[in-house]
Amino acid sequence: MTAFQLAALFLTLVGVAGWLNARTLHWPSATVMVIAGAANAGLLVLFDRLAPRSDADRVIHSLATLNFPQAVMGYMLAFLLFAGAMQVDLAELRRRRLSVWTLATLGVVASTLIVGVGLWLAARALDLPLDLAWACVFGALISPTDPIAVLAAVREGNLSKTLEVVLQGEALFNDGVGIVVFTAAVAIATSGAAITPLATIGAVVVEAAGGLVLGIVAGWLVIRAMRAIDDYAVEVTLSLALASGVYVVAQSIGVSGPIAVVAAGLLVGDTGLATAMSDTTQRYVRAFWTLVDEVLNGLLFLLLGLEILVIPLQLPLVGFWVAALALVLAARVAVVLPWGAYFQVRQKQRHAGVVLAWGGLHGALSLAMALSVPKGPAQGLILSTTFAVVIFSVVVQGLTFGRVAAWHAGQPARRRVKKHS
Repeated sequence: MTAFQLAALFLTLVGVAGWLNARTLHWPSATVMVIAGAANAGLLVLFDRLAPRSDADRVIHSLATLNFPQAVMGYMLAFLLFAGAMQVDLAELRRRRLSVWTLATLGVVASTLIVGVGLWLAARALDLPLDLAWACVFGALISPTDPIAVLAAVREGNLSKTLEVVLQGEALFNDGVGIVVFTAAVAIATSGAAITPLATIGAVVVEAAGGLVLGIVAGWLVIRAMRAIDDYAVEVTLSLALASGVYVVAQSIGVSGPIAVVAAGLLVGDTGLATAMSDTTQRYVRAFWTLVDEVLNGLLFLLLGLEILVIPLQLPLVGFWVAALALVLAARVAVVLPWGAYFQVRQKQRHAGVVLAWGGLHGALSLAMALSVPKGPAQGLILSTTFAVVIFSVVVQGLTFGRVAAWHAGQPARRRVKKHS
């Protein structure tokens, strides 16, 4: 199939699944799209077996050859992060910067080590081919919370402003840190080089700080340009150019593209909207990025579900997947426990630790990193385990997070229901 035919197929599936959800289930969009993707993958396989000469085999082949990591990190991530960053309250984020930065940096490193060592011990107990270095690679790719999944879940919950901003800010910034840690872990696992904590920490700091500075400078320049005009079409285009351009520049000069995009999006969503745009332009810019967020989110999670066609899932590994899931959840609880206790005692945030732990969703970014793991004995094990954890996170945590948030707020769970005339 051509790229256009595939795009048409994906958009059709997203539209149909979204319509059915809006009419009947009213579930979180991310969860529905993952289930729709997996269900359609199953239907394709079944149809191919029942009618071998049909076009189902051609569609399956096209999906199997789709470069999911490139689709996520090369094309979609910049726009999704920019759209997500524009939704964050920058003033509140500044007030919670210490909790956000510690969770996004030290939290990722701590979780990587907890999950990595624990999974290595589990693999030894089950006699599976996974040494410590590759177990830490899994820990690195699964530890960052997925900004796309988290932002989608937060929209469904009745969260306090404090916990909402902490979850959003952590998810937006820790993926850039996580990619650096993952890259370092893969380099160590493939080369057998000794672990150099100072060098790794230095690389994280340089890439994160460089991305932050680049995003702020680029965002400030675009805001200055917007102040000189009042044309909503041009200003929407400038925001689109900023999101894509800063990501490309960051990658070319060796700093964190995700963090650069987040910094630019935060600046435009706060200072840009308040000081550089008329009311009409604000409405168009907000509406444009809301649509970008919704449509790309739908496509991304649909693709995540469809990836079941290429993931080497083996039922004998279920016990190992359960162990990995338990480790990921335990590591999350350990990482957020200090801040959860602080928010509950000092800020009077009910059940803050539970909300922060259950709100740490994992999604497409983790799977994209897993699919980029080099071929070897550990690749299939890491890939299938990542998929199992991600599916649990998006489906189970995604479906129940609204209830957890309502429990935190002491209110009935909110349900999005469209009114029909």
